[in-house]
Amino acid sequence: MIVKNGIVALSGEKNFQKLDLRIEQNTIVDIGPNLGGGNEIDASGLQIFPGAIDPHVHFDDPGYTEREDFYHGSCAAASGGVTTVIDMPCTSVPPVTNIKNLKHKLKIVQQKSVVDFGFFGGVSGRCFDGDFQKSMTDLAEYVLGFKTYFISGMNSFSRLDFDQFRQVLKIAKELNRPVLLHAEDYEMVTRAEASARVKGSGWHNYYNSRPETVEIRAVKNAVTMAEEIGAELHIVHIGTAEAAKLLTGKNKITGETAPHYLQFSCNDLERIGGALKTAPVVKSPGNADGLWQALMDGTLDFVASDHAPVPASQKDTGSAWDDYSGIPGTGTLLPYMYSEGFVKRKINLNRFLQIISENAARRYGLFDRKGSIEIGKDADLVLVDPNANWTVKGQDFFSKGKITPFEGMTFQGRIIKTVVRGEVVYDYQRGMCVKPGFGRFLTR
Repeated sequence: MIVKNGIVALSGEKNFQKLDLRIEQNTIVDIGPNLGGGNEIDASGLQIFPGAIDPHVHFDDPGYTEREDFYHGSCAAASGGVTTVIDMPCTSVPPVTNIKNLKHKLKIVQQKSVVDFGFFGGVSGRCFDGDFQKSMTDLAEYVLGFKTYFISGMNSFSRLDFDQFRQVLKIAKELNRPVLLHAEDYEMVTRAEASARVKGSGWHNYYNSRPETVEIRAVKNAVTMAEEIGAELHIVHIGTAEAAKLLTGKNKITGETAPHYLQFSCNDLERIGGALKTAPVVKSPGNADGLWQALMDGTLDFVASDHAPVPASQKDTGSAWDDYSGIPGTGTLLPYMYSEGFVKRKINLNRFLQIISENAARRYGLFDRKGSIEIGKDADLVLVDPNANWTVKGQDFFSKGKITPFEGMTFQGRIIKTVVRGEVVYDYQRGMCVKPGFGRFLTR
């Protein structure tokens, strides 16, 4: 197959290149002008990017499939130009904290995904009731990192205290895997939430229960421990610009943010309500500008969606405390970053490619196959019409989750086709083009 007549985004280049791509047996075998032979995809007027990587999704499968499942979640990803997702271990039943649970999950979801996917393993406080070191060792061959929490609302996946976290860092270092952390300080949140709850169920009280200081303190403590041990640490969904500044810049300590932190503030909670509720919560006005700067200058490494939808009934309970914390996001990740980052804020092309694909592939050991358009790599591509607009309508999402804080926003640029390993998995006019189970399981 030849992808012809488009302009191609190559890593390290300042500008698009007028080139064709030849794809054989799932991989890119030639890049050059005026290639011929074989079936063709006409990309006239389109920009061709490497498929986006969403390295933080909760597809809730198996166990919470009333919220989301791997088929609907991966379809949502594909519709937004995402060709690879990495699923979190904590929101499936049982959680992926040992090899038995991983194999159970893999058996189910590999029959559903339409994009390529990897797993994170997890270590919770409950794991310390058994031989957690053996569980981590058994999982290491199959997972791209280990997810942990300093604070957790899940009984099945409890938080780690500092001593437990240190032990996990040490073992993960031996296993050559990064530790991912939900970084909010447990003691500070516990005190702040107790104080805020007695003041009522309004959204300003929810924000006050998880202010910027709880994230700053947690990130500072985690970075200090990781530096002392020499372990790899990745802070997920950073919502506070000052917390991002605590990342050392060393390649073993990294961080991500998410579109909702780049777009919204706590003032928007009053207007949007439960559709914007996440944990960590969106922060004070002006904070997003600092996050954008950190993303553009390399302090933050990439973006991820933290996709975690639920039915509408769980997002509009009448109480900020009772509404579910989580939003659909994998289908809007790339469209948002293209429109608001690449077009509006004029992020240069090379940095944009790092943010949407390259850096996540490097971080999680996938760059030999994913993350850029190069000869020998998987033919994972997204074709974008830069002159078309797209208005977000939650009811049109492929995800089971339809409630989004981006409802009604218009983005510049439309995803026309998403290609995974040389196969068109999503087409703007035809919808999904492959059967469940097309996606492959990825390991390092």
